[in-house]
Amino acid sequence: MSTFSRHDGTPAISIRDLRVSFSRGGRTVRAVNGIALDVQPGEAVALLGESGSGKSVTLRSLMRLHDPRTTRIEGSIAIEGQDLLAMNGAQLNALRGGRVAMVFQEPLLALDPVYTIGQQIAETVRAHRPMSRRDARAEALRLLESVRIPSAARRLDAYPHEMSGGMRQRAMIALALAGEPSVLLADEPTTALDATVQIQVLILLRELQRELGVAIVFVTHDIAAAVEIADRVAVMYGGMIVEDGPVRSLIRDAQHPYTRALLNSRREGGMVRGQRLQTIGGSPPDLATLGDGCAFAPRCPYAKPACTARMPALVGVQHDHHVRCVLVEPAVSLQGAD
Repeated sequence: MSTFSRHDGTPAISIRDLRVSFSRGGRTVRAVNGIALDVQPGEAVALLGESGSGKSVTLRSLMRLHDPRTTRIEGSIAIEGQDLLAMNGAQLNALRGGRVAMVFQEPLLALDPVYTIGQQIAETVRAHRPMSRRDARAEALRLLESVRIPSAARRLDAYPHEMSGGMRQRAMIALALAGEPSVLLADEPTTALDATVQIQVLILLRELQRELGVAIVFVTHDIAAAVEIADRVAVMYGGMIVEDGPVRSLIRDAQHPYTRALLNSRREGGMVRGQRLQTIGGSPPDLATLGDGCAFAPRCPYAKPACTARMPALVGVQHDHHVRCVLVEPAVSLQGAD
């Protein structure tokens, strides 16, 4: 199997001061509020956080999938050095499914119910790679085999509803790989699967990422999934990255109270029957009425007056481990005062 990514020193994805807002019914929702992130070729980065934290909005912005009539995107997004926000319709069509592909959360909704799996994969192959129908079908078979679908030749002519959830998700991954992307986006691709199949799909994604050298951005609210697949984790809250770092460093030495709360709210192997899970009090912020300070302050047990007065600076606490919290100040700021 070929290697898809390009290794010339340019980040696969480079995001700077990304801000995404939606205007509906006279109300403006600030879903993403100034994030910066680089993803290197062959690197897997997980965006971690609760629903409403801005993860999926950020992910879909990397393919400009939001409705331009109601969406405002500011800042910059570069895909392998090219300005995504400056691309025209034809350039975007070539990018989507080609250089950048997405694995959606629910494949039964993402796959077309009136075409077979083989037809859909072969069509995508031909859209991005010059190939005859016969060769495209052979390539579709190879892709199904690469994602470990049993009896792949028979599944070529199956419709999505004739396959199990796990096999549909594998077919969705095969479809995403059809255009030989260098960037693979995965929007909570294991949420609808049972635990055993989740692990199988995560392992498959990780193996494919290492074999093909693609960069992966993986959205999840599941810390265990992030640990399984990611080299680096970026924790999002209120449309901002509040902590990011290598997965081992972040899990072992989380600095932001929100990251610690997420870690403490998971089920541990040593828990006994009847023991209560720790929860995060309060509710996620209203993204239409965000204040000037830290969005987590109303739920944070360590909040100080300074937390609501201004947004904390992003500071480095360890090598490649950054935190946005007054608890770690006055460490050396990476961005200066916000």
